[in-house]
Amino acid sequence: MVVAVVEFLIFFGASIAGIWYAGDLPLLTVLTTEKFVYRESLLYASIFAVSSTAVGLYHARQRASVTGLLTRIIFAVLAAMAVIGGLAAALPQIKMTLSQLAQTGFLACCASIAVRFVFEKLVADELFKRRVLVYGAGQRAASISQLRRRSDRRGFNVVGYVPTEADRPDESIAAVCASVNTELLAHCRENLVDEIVVAMDDRRRAFPMYQLLECRLDGVEVTELVTFLERETGKVRLDVLNPSWFIFSDGFRRGRVHSIFERVFDVGVSFALLLLAMPIMLLAVLAIKIEDGPKASIFYRQIRVGRYGKNFGVLKFRSMREDAEHAGKAIWATKNDSRVTRVGSFMRVTRIDELPQIINVLRGEMSFVGPRPERPEFVSQLSERIPYYRERHTLKPGITGWAQLCYPYGSSEQDAIEKLQYDLFYIKNHTLLFYLAILLQTVEVVLWRKGAR
Repeated sequence: MVVAVVEFLIFFGASIAGIWYAGDLPLLTVLTTEKFVYRESLLYASIFAVSSTAVGLYHARQRASVTGLLTRIIFAVLAAMAVIGGLAAALPQIKMTLSQLAQTGFLACCASIAVRFVFEKLVADELFKRRVLVYGAGQRAASISQLRRRSDRRGFNVVGYVPTEADRPDESIAAVCASVNTELLAHCRENLVDEIVVAMDDRRRAFPMYQLLECRLDGVEVTELVTFLERETGKVRLDVLNPSWFIFSDGFRRGRVHSIFERVFDVGVSFALLLLAMPIMLLAVLAIKIEDGPKASIFYRQIRVGRYGKNFGVLKFRSMREDAEHAGKAIWATKNDSRVTRVGSFMRVTRIDELPQIINVLRGEMSFVGPRPERPEFVSQLSERIPYYRERHTLKPGITGWAQLCYPYGSSEQDAIEKLQYDLFYIKNHTLLFYLAILLQTVEVVLWRKGAR
């Protein structure tokens, strides 16, 4: 969020600088007499910010290499320049010459690279990290120490773990347990603690109610373990989850206005995409016919489980051989699956095979964003083995989703567990803004071919 705000301001400044540098007027004259400059700069900064979001530059779990990051920045700037150039050509009231556009793009690219370099140094120096004290040193508390991804630990530093008599000792954190010889509040003040995470194995025994209350009233945040892990990892951890957490935690809101806006958006975008994608869809039909013959089927209709467990037929371009499941038994798709055709392999990588699902969205069976729809055979099997699996059906399934962004294509029960944790996070935090953010970040998945099989 900090990077996004700083970059937006820099994009705004880069736009003004680009307009000034490419012109013949002094900067003071541009700022005081050329009133259009602020309007145009605000528009340009907004387009640059949306483009950066679309290629994943503001994704909290972004793990691209330096080369990948530079590629994304350059692509985002070029895409933004193309959009701005198109708007300037189509709308006379938007004033932007080719020279001004080039200068603005160059400055925006350099500024974005510089901001990220500085931010990475600041994060490495732990300027923005919260100091966290974990109250508990058992198996539940170990779930924090076992976070291995840098993106999951980006926002905090653990000051220490406080052992309690309610814990089942865990050797992995025994060496970093904090010795609290004073009152908990005094310990927090002494160690500049910003947040206490309650991670006792059994909260029914010796729960420090009054000590935590003192800390909370003194301004120290007190957070339950599941909520803390949800916030830091972007998923709901099933291994530390209690059923009561679902009942008493924030989220899971379903406003009528939100539902209406989302449906209107789905229908409007569906019609627009069908018009734009029609040439690509016709080429896909032609490619399938050329590879498999004129009598080959084009579409693949498969029964999936939708909202509230209701079955529907999902529509896709056929990417596998027609005898892919000749025995009639559901089979997980795997990496380098031999059943995938050559045309199908390309369509899967580029997500062209998903385009017919726009019709499912128009019918109201799916949304653009939501949990991936699964087959009834897998749902029945996974519901028996994985707790809370059926809860993912409280929303419409989606063409894309939070789990699809954060986790690669799943082909096993363990993958289903991981994706369920991300699906529950989306269901809990389901808002129109989150919905739109996922749509934008899906562009990154398509462009960089993440998770396709």
